Amino acid sequence: MELNVLIQNILEIMDDAYSYLSNAYGKNHFEIDKPLQIILEYFTNKKQNFNELGNFVGKELYEVSDYVDKKGNPRHIMWSINDERVDSVWLDPSERWAIKKLIKDYGVNKYPYREKNWHKHYAAIYLISDPGIACIITVTNQTAYALYKYADNELKAYIPNLIGESEKIMFGATWFTEIQGGSDLGANTTLANFDGNKWLLKGDTKYFASNAGLADLALVSARPYNAMKGVKGLALFLVPKNDSDGKRNYLIRRLKEKSATISVPTGEIEFNNSHAYLIGEASKGIYYIMEDLMVSRLANSVGALGIARKAYLEAYYYTQKRKSFGKLLIEHSLIQRDLLDMEISIEGALALTFKAIEEFQKSWNDNPPYSTNYNYARLLTHISKNITADLAANITKIAMEIHGGKGFLEEFPIERLHREALITPIWEGTSNIQALDMLEVIEKKGAHIALFEDMDLLVNEIKEGKNESENARAKIKETLSFIANLDNNLTQFYAKDILNLLGHSIAVIILFHLGNKLNLERYITLSKLYYEKFFLGRYKSLKKINDLINLENL
Repeated sequence: MELNVLIQNILEIMDDAYSYLSNAYGKNHFEIDKPLQIILEYFTNKKQNFNELGNFVGKELYEVSDYVDKKGNPRHIMWSINDERVDSVWLDPSERWAIKKLIKDYGVNKYPYREKNWHKHYAAIYLISDPGIACIITVTNQTAYALYKYADNELKAYIPNLIGESEKIMFGATWFTEIQGGSDLGANTTLANFDGNKWLLKGDTKYFASNAGLADLALVSARPYNAMKGVKGLALFLVPKNDSDGKRNYLIRRLKEKSATISVPTGEIEFNNSHAYLIGEASKGIYYIMEDLMVSRLANSVGALGIARKAYLEAYYYTQKRKSFGKLLIEHSLIQRDLLDMEISIEGALALTFKAIEEFQKSWNDNPPYSTNYNYARLLTHISKNITADLAANITKIAMEIHGGKGFLEEFPIERLHREALITPIWEGTSNIQALDMLEVIEKKGAHIALFEDMDLLVNEIKEGKNESENARAKIKETLSFIANLDNNLTQFYAKDILNLLGHSIAVIILFHLGNKLNLERYITLSKLYYEKFFLGRYKSLKKINDLINLENL
């Protein structure tokens, strides 16, 4: 009996060792995140429960993510001991265990297809918040998405494997970017040829291939022979890891060495008559690709917010324990200001992003040519992707600063969170790309009309915060009128400013509407502060700061 007690004590000590490095570790990251719970209730009209996942991401997954970043880099296995070219990737066993648990036990990728619920899928990605692990899951979901909407029944048979419903879990991938073009997909050079029996791909320019060596199935953009130049000549293909003879279907040239997102293997791919399956119609490939990018841009948005939230938690709990000049950090006004700025920014961006998810939820079954609702969802997605990415980089930086010199040490997770955040403005299209695509969906698709109509309806339902929300609506109309009076070069010159103005205006209206709908005084106060921060440049409505920055007291 004494020996059993001793063993149990040892196990508990081992289990809690990581708590010495992190103040956010060991907490249920859903339970303490009341703003996420409120946002989900607002958009789904019911309370959601992610307590089991919240426990997992706040403990085991948090520890695994940090360990993989420091010690468990994926390794490229080029040759087997039996002299076969295998081009596989060896993941740290703890990472493989965690990913399979997220897909199979927690069902992160099932929500869109079995419950028809994108809010829950993206809430789970937000809670995971490790960009590398979230990327592995997201590109797998993107693969399921393309098969679900556009593939024939034979290829649809893979979906249960991709969403965790079969005994064997399969991983997906999206390989669109090439070295010579980056975000300019029209510059793609990978070619596809139909030999009368099957499609064969040739090309060695896929340069940022996430899940390289891990993916069982990959979505690949390629240009059929004799197809037109530019993006309209691209088709979308499914490329399995093994060809019809059971041999490796493509080569991995190498894995990238990156400053962060270590947990996802990213490599360079070479196709040499690789067997492939056409998805949908060849002439509509670019539409399918852009749809898939919308799925991942929303994932990028919630992932960036998840990183920002974890950085906030690390900073907030640290300020409750660290003293300087005879007081706890939390008692210093400047620290309170930092925490308030962080919290207001996170909650506004969370409202904006889940509004984009809400519009995607309504329109994701649309096919090209798309409805007004779909183009409206696309407009909101470009805006939220950019605002959340900038926010994550800034908030993790402030959280590092609150930790002082310790924030710059690799031994503590706050340093990693900042590195991880820096990829979010780059992945799935840089801020310049988001701004240009935003202009395109306004000028060519008229998505701003749906924005006008939607914001009008929301503002008309707001009582508390009427003046601020009406001013935000006026700012949207003023900004779009500004676009109409500029020539093309100047429109592009100001595009990121326009994007930010629209995003912050929409966030103000959503926050006030939420506060009114759910009758939450805290959100009325927070909405006013958000408006003052981003439109007046100073706070006028300061009161009960501790009630705003202490999430556990909500």
